[in-house]
This record gives sequence, structure tokens and C-alpha cells, in this order.
Amino acid sequence: MTATTHARAEEHEHHTHGPGCGHESVVHNDHVDYFHGGHAHREHAGHYDECTTCQCSNCEGACAGCRCTDCTCPNCNHGTCSCTNCGGESCANCTCADCDCPTCAHGG
Repeated sequence: MTATTHARAEEHEHHTHGPGCGHESVVHNDHVDYFHGGHAHREHAGHYDECTTCQCSNCEGACAGCRCTDCTCPNCNHGTCSCTNCGGESCANCTCADCDCPTCAHGG
């Protein structure tokens, strides 16, 4: 078993990320990222971590915010969802519990 390094995000006094918190949010695979101060935070074990940074040569930001059409980063998911519920929505935004799309990587 290997240990995964988590880059813990800075604390925000009197603020918890969630619906209506005022920060832009996007589904990124099996979690939600909240954009704050030029980076993305994701909830992890009762605190927030910095989410992954896009590894393609065109980006410098978080994978959740990557809009490259030719992205090669293994952590980004730009595919178009093929399940019947999404109607052509991006895989990165799919939250269907019964999704059968082969390119979606969310927890459902």
C-alpha cells in the first residue's frame, strides 16, 4: 500500500465550502472542487485539500478548471457523457447515480 500526499488548503475563518457559499464549484470525478483565490479546494476527511493541478503543457491551474481541447493530463476528464440522462453534458459535470458512460470517472 502506498501513501498519498495531500496538500492541505489554508483555513478560512467562518467559512465552509458548499452549495451557496459564493465560490464557483465543479464536479471533478468523484468529488466537488470549490474555486478560491486561483486554486481549487476539495473536501477530504473533515478538512479541505488543494485539488490536482493540470499536467498538460497548456495549463497552470486546477484540473477541475481545465478547458483545453487537446489536454493530455490523466486527472482531467473532458469527455462527453454518453448516458441517456446527461444529454451531451461533459463527463466532468456528470453526477448521475446510474451512469453507464465508459469515460465518466465519478463516484455516482
